[in-house]
Amino acid sequence: MWSLTPADLSALWITVKLAVISTLLLILLCAPLAWWLAHSKSRARVIIEALVALPLVLPPTVMGFYLLLLLGPKGAVGGFLEQLGVGHLAFSFSGLVIGSMLFSLPFVVQPLQNAFSEAGGRVLEVAATLRASPWDSFIHVVLPLSRRGFITAGVLSFAHSLGEFGMILMIGGNIPGRTQVASIAIYNYVEAMDYQGAHQLSSILVLSSFTLLICIFALNRQAKVTQIH
Repeated sequence: MWSLTPADLSALWITVKLAVISTLLLILLCAPLAWWLAHSKSRARVIIEALVALPLVLPPTVMGFYLLLLLGPKGAVGGFLEQLGVGHLAFSFSGLVIGSMLFSLPFVVQPLQNAFSEAGGRVLEVAATLRASPWDSFIHVVLPLSRRGFITAGVLSFAHSLGEFGMILMIGGNIPGRTQVASIAIYNYVEAMDYQGAHQLSSILVLSSFTLLICIFALNRQAKVTQIH
């Protein structure tokens, strides 16, 4: 049985809160982008798709470093916020959310883009012949047909945010109770040679991620069986 310390519980709470907030914001903000990528014939589409996929190939520390420069007190965004009296976003939970969203971007956009591609075409043409407005077609036709894409995007983003380390460490640092997430707490335990503490938090993340992946495969398999019948 796990015997978690208050610091462990705090790190887990920050991790879950970060994953939930970044996932919800990503789905809301990325749905229009994924729709555009699925149906646009613009030449800029290739560039946008490459930018969206960039977090898949860039080291997390690289993205975290440039985000730190951008959101820090001397950065373009952080400096502007300092002038407004808001304060910069480096080493804050808000900065963590921005970093997590950018690093999980392809895990949300790509499933939604694939779902929108499958939900378009002939179905939308039929809806148009029935005099359905574009908004009605999207709400009553596209969204139900794209349900699997939204579920997959949400679960992948959430699971990916649970285990992120390099980006979080660069942009948020290691501040207990504020920016210290579970992955950083595990690193601290390993540095202190406390493998039991590291094992407890690691096992929680492994079980959580494994359960989320099982949910994805089960839902997708159920949806395929339903379509066949």
